[in-house]
Amino acid sequence: MDLNKLKKVYCIGIKGSGVAAIAEILKNKGIEVSGSDIEEKFFTDEVLKRNNIPYEENFSASNVPDDAGLVIYSTAYNEKNNPEVAEAKRKNIPITSYPEALGELFREKFGIAVCGTHGKTTTTAMLAESLRVAGAEPGAIVGSQVIQWQGSSLAGDGKYFVAEADEYQNKFQYYNPLAVILTSVDWDHPDYFSTFEEYKKTFKDFVSKIPKHGFLIYCGDDADASEVAKSAGCETLSYGFGEENDYRITDKLELLYKNKKLGMIEIQAPGKHNVLNAVAATAVCYKLGMDLKKVREALKTFQGTSRRFEYIGKKNGAILIDDYAHHPEEIKATLKAARKVYAHKNIWTIFHPHTFTRTKALLQEFAQSFDNADNVIVIDIYGSAREEQGGVSSKDLVDLINKYNPGRAEYIPTIDETVEFLKDKIGNNDVVISMGAGDVWKVTDKLKDNSK
Repeated sequence: MDLNKLKKVYCIGIKGSGVAAIAEILKNKGIEVSGSDIEEKFFTDEVLKRNNIPYEENFSASNVPDDAGLVIYSTAYNEKNNPEVAEAKRKNIPITSYPEALGELFREKFGIAVCGTHGKTTTTAMLAESLRVAGAEPGAIVGSQVIQWQGSSLAGDGKYFVAEADEYQNKFQYYNPLAVILTSVDWDHPDYFSTFEEYKKTFKDFVSKIPKHGFLIYCGDDADASEVAKSAGCETLSYGFGEENDYRITDKLELLYKNKKLGMIEIQAPGKHNVLNAVAATAVCYKLGMDLKKVREALKTFQGTSRRFEYIGKKNGAILIDDYAHHPEEIKATLKAARKVYAHKNIWTIFHPHTFTRTKALLQEFAQSFDNADNVIVIDIYGSAREEQGGVSSKDLVDLINKYNPGRAEYIPTIDETVEFLKDKIGNNDVVISMGAGDVWKVTDKLKDNSK
């Protein structure tokens, strides 16, 4: 499959961040692109409209153009649950999944994959932006909107292609990168990986595919990432705060490579986890021979990505922030950073658990993730397209949080009820953080002053 020879592509699930990014790249190649998705609004609606990419807000067999040279579909859909996938197959139109299409983009360039349980979106964006500012003109796909790009992709003509690589459903099998960043390894997606060992194996298999002339940059402060790195047959380089790392960050945020000084790490995003993300991006750029002065400039001015500690606005003087954290380790890191930034404010966390399987498998860990929040509201579990129920409830999580921190958490079922509850309760001394992988962002969006 040569994407460059295509004239017309149709995308099923086009509002997904990855599919929308591929649509944007194909449009920039001069290919006619259209697609479909549900009516719910995402940041990608604006990205698609800005790129003049038309789409239907429904799924119907009649939407699929007869003359499409290729149909790309989100892995959330198949011929049993989506009439358009079935219709494309019936018409014998070439059809491929999003990860397979991404794998093809990797094949065309020097592919750099950023993977890990946490931090991969921000790290991917930091790396791609650093390469862009350094003049490398990379292609890139990021799993969220990069604020400076006003989109989630770059269509550069340079030799490098940077992509956020998702482990869910073992999408790794479609990617053959020449370089990989591994940010962290913590058990996740228990609906697909039944044990932590099974989860780690998908990372081990992935890094083992890196060719000998490629390289792996991994977080040496993470014991499980270090274990995974041993499966690589290429050059491996570690990064972190620990003295044993190849790329070591000091307490004063100076970066050293085997005792060679590479300069200071200066970023706008709070938290040690974001420093680590910046170090990973810098390590790759150094390995590729980029101008580190320009890389430091890119990181210093990097404005972040949507839903990663994103400032939304204010309500009655209260600061509103939205964050994608949906795993216990991510929640702890985000709230630790928030407490450092807002040391003397009252922190409200509105948590939207994502999937029943994850909530059930990590219930104890979730319950002990909110030490740096003063008040926690938990709304009903977001099952997404994967699940409808699963033997656990948000009330169970609230009860367990209150077991460890009496009175800290309360259960409010819906987004609208949460907005109604908070709107007259918060003020100048409060910070409200909406947190989760579903649509909890609507809480802070609806709360902000002057919102419709």
